[in-house]
Amino acid sequence: MANTLPAQSATDGMELYDKYVNPQWVRLLDVLQLKVRYRRCAGAELETEDGRILLDFNSGYCVHNAGHNHPRIKAAIIAEIERDGAAMLQTGVPELAGVLGAQLCERAGGALNKAFFASSGSEGIEAAIKFSRAHTGRAGLLSARGSFHGLTCGALSLMSDAFWKDGFGPLLQDVAMVNFGALDELEANLATNRFAAFIVEPIQVEAGVRIPAIEYMTQARILCRRHGTLFVLDEVQTGLHRTGPFVAAHHFGVEPDLIILAKALSGGLIPVSAVLMTDAVYASTYSSFKRSIVHTSTYGENALAMRAGLATLEVLDDEGLGERAAKLGDRLRQMLTDRLAKYEMVSAIRGLGMLSAIEFRPPKRLRLRIPFTAFARIHPAMFGQVLVMRLFRDQGLLTQICGNNFMVLKISPPLIVSEAQLERFVDGVGETVDLMHSSGRFWTEALGMARRVISAI
Repeated sequence: MANTLPAQSATDGMELYDKYVNPQWVRLLDVLQLKVRYRRCAGAELETEDGRILLDFNSGYCVHNAGHNHPRIKAAIIAEIERDGAAMLQTGVPELAGVLGAQLCERAGGALNKAFFASSGSEGIEAAIKFSRAHTGRAGLLSARGSFHGLTCGALSLMSDAFWKDGFGPLLQDVAMVNFGALDELEANLATNRFAAFIVEPIQVEAGVRIPAIEYMTQARILCRRHGTLFVLDEVQTGLHRTGPFVAAHHFGVEPDLIILAKALSGGLIPVSAVLMTDAVYASTYSSFKRSIVHTSTYGENALAMRAGLATLEVLDDEGLGERAAKLGDRLRQMLTDRLAKYEMVSAIRGLGMLSAIEFRPPKRLRLRIPFTAFARIHPAMFGQVLVMRLFRDQGLLTQICGNNFMVLKISPPLIVSEAQLERFVDGVGETVDLMHSSGRFWTEALGMARRVISAI
């Protein structure tokens, strides 16, 4: 089977996307100089049409934990297609969903004994909202400022950043937000006894890979139980061994009432998500024959996604990717610390497992502060996107800044990344940060991007 698209698509696909799908996205990629055609993606490597080999240190926002196009996951999907089974029958019992649900609950542990399958993390959040309200009889929802839970209306309601919500009209009304890590504020809100759920990320990824103290998570769990509020963990980006253990909840030693998983669950090949919950939460929603279909998702238990999920779990287990993420993640952060310690704009390097961040800060030296301030006035993301652009174009590294914190570079390569690839990444980041501090060329690029932004508006 050829690895290229049909001739017409290869020639016209970008133009047709520009015309019929999302022209603004194409314009943005143009401005960032990220608009390239990919010929082949495998493991942590992305081969472009012109033969460049890029390293993926973004993983589709933590989708490709097992690497791009893992051969075992591909083979499992192909075999499922070729067996001509009941893929979307809807009136049968999807047996593969039972097998995958059992394995996910076993790995997550605690009292999580039931699974609901959907097609995305956002859809998983929507399900968690409904299940929590059904179980508690309460309407209120509590979340943390700086979080990212998805872009459907319920998920947006839980988020504080106005950028994601502006223009979409009134969202869910009975929602309150607390500062991430602030136990007193959390306790004061929970004490009102009006909240069905506290929905929180164990690590706030898009806010800058913010890792709370273990005490915060353990006490949050205790407070939720005391006040009858469900403790719901959004592990869409942190699950499937991204931080080392199967879910980040294991790092903090907490047992949630619900966990949302998605992204990496099918090896990045089939849309799928899972909400794991306790028997009690399940029974509150699916409480009778009549209510057995009260919440469903058309593609949620489809055979291809379930087979891909099972194959992904096998790969994660057989290749020891959790242990590998923990070990190599520590090594990566130490290498970055050693390489970047002398630079004034590097504020912090942090992370867990194969989820890391480099936080930058405004420079103190006048020579750097003047251009930094000028570009920040054009757009607060300007600095971060110039960094992403230079890493991509000059170093062959695909990265991205955090969606809610433009001064933080998120680092999330596939868990199969090699030590040599990590070293190449550290060298590339080091050269770029050195350029940022020692040469006007970095800031000239920012000026060029600013001009492109202005001309594109």
